Amino acid sequence: MRYAFRLAELLGHNPDRKRRPGTIKAIVEYTGLDRHQVSALLRNEVKYIPMQALSRLCDYLVEHGHVAPDQLPGALFAVEAEDFWELLARRRRLELCMGVRCEDELGETAWIVASDSVLLGELLNGVSTLGGAARQCYKSGHANRPHPEHLKQTLVWSPGQREDIEVRRLAVEARREFTGSTGDKALVCIGSVKSNPVVEVMMAQTFGCEPFRTQDHVASIDQRACPVFLRYREHDPHHESCSGGLRLSSDHPSPKPGIYYETRSGEWRVCEWDAAERDVAFVFYAHRESQGCLEMALAGFSGRSTRLLAKTLATRAQDFWPPIYEDHGVRIGAFVVQYTLATSDDQARDMLRTDLSAGTKIIPIDREVIERRWTASKLGQDAVSAVS
Repeated sequence: MRYAFRLAELLGHNPDRKRRPGTIKAIVEYTGLDRHQVSALLRNEVKYIPMQALSRLCDYLVEHGHVAPDQLPGALFAVEAEDFWELLARRRRLELCMGVRCEDELGETAWIVASDSVLLGELLNGVSTLGGAARQCYKSGHANRPHPEHLKQTLVWSPGQREDIEVRRLAVEARREFTGSTGDKALVCIGSVKSNPVVEVMMAQTFGCEPFRTQDHVASIDQRACPVFLRYREHDPHHESCSGGLRLSSDHPSPKPGIYYETRSGEWRVCEWDAAERDVAFVFYAHRESQGCLEMALAGFSGRSTRLLAKTLATRAQDFWPPIYEDHGVRIGAFVVQYTLATSDDQARDMLRTDLSAGTKIIPIDREVIERRWTASKLGQDAVSAVS
């Protein structure tokens, strides 16, 4: 069993320098601890903590009204998840975000895409049953099965369903409301940047770039901020995105639709989409345990791959664990899922099937790729904060 230190969560501490006025300084002055030690405690990066330091931290939390005395020191510790479904089930609040489409301006007939609802159903099933393992792992008389105490559903306009400024404003507000809320929480976005603009905001914030701004024209592929790239089909709406578009860079075309991902060598590979035999999906999550904050995107390139991803989660969720990258207070998982299908003579019937079969290859994005993209984004954000 592995424990996390929840000081940042209890304080509502945000790692953004612009949003953490005097937190570290106040703790240092009250407790007498070293500034670097306090910073490491807030990031959940210490290997041990002296009893005297723990006592002073408890005093600080009580005196400043963050925690009741009878909840300490236990409130400072949390059990870390040991598999994919437990990662979600251990959150106190689970927020599910989906994009909606609409036929009329009043929005009275707004709907969720059928494939997204299939994926949502499998997600809820996995969280409630821990992927079917709850019965074996949490029998009567043993530890209580973890489960979210609160469930929230959020709907946002899919790109193209309203004016761009409204779609983007609603997406930014949805994520800001989530990150600004207190307590241990998770935000799970269903759909790719083509259908769910909150995924765009999530990816941009994680990798330190501007959302809703194309990177198709960066000078070279190593200048892309995100380690994955969703190459639209020609008939897709071509909405501006930091992780989607029509080419990898000015000097590097990407003619095949699908999901591209960066390799350790700096090259980019593609998992293609085609109408008959190939499809692709993407699973991404970033967990800041010390802040009690998990963000996740479950994204199919098409409706077909979205339904296939639901089946993959039902049968192979363990392959999305453990996270690829773990350092600096964050654990990141990033996986591309390639599907190879047998040809079908009844594609109209296949559109309604939730039991599609396909060869499935789960490709973890290399740790070094995540590390250099994450490190670059943090250096850029720190530089901006220092100047401002």
